[in-house]
Amino acid sequence: QVHLVESGGGLVQPGGSLRLSCAASGSILSSMAWYRQAPGKQRELVAAITRGGSTDYADSVKGRFTISKDNAENTVYLQMNGLKPEDTAVYYCSVVIRRGSRWDPLGSWGRGTQVTVSS
Repeated sequence: QVHLVESGGGLVQPGGSLRLSCAASGSILSSMAWYRQAPGKQRELVAAITRGGSTDYADSVKGRFTISKDNAENTVYLQMNGLKPEDTAVYYCSVVIRRGSRWDPLGSWGRGTQVTVSS
């Protein structure tokens, strides 16, 4: 089982940017995704990237967030621009599998990284 460690979160003003990293303990051979969970809300998919590099985004982040990966470094990134207060959440990465139009997480969750957007 791949062990994932998220980092790069922090406090940023509205309109600012952050780059999250997800370091995997082994080679990234599967599709990967970023999720987020805000207080009192369910965890939701933010962005996914397939082994071949195809991407998928939640409507709420399209045009602002970009998911990418570095296979040599076994790392998946989430570049977040134009951040809004509603982006505040704990962000997690996960190995995922696509079933139709749905992405399902596989394996256990890491600790995540906190992103707070506030003035």
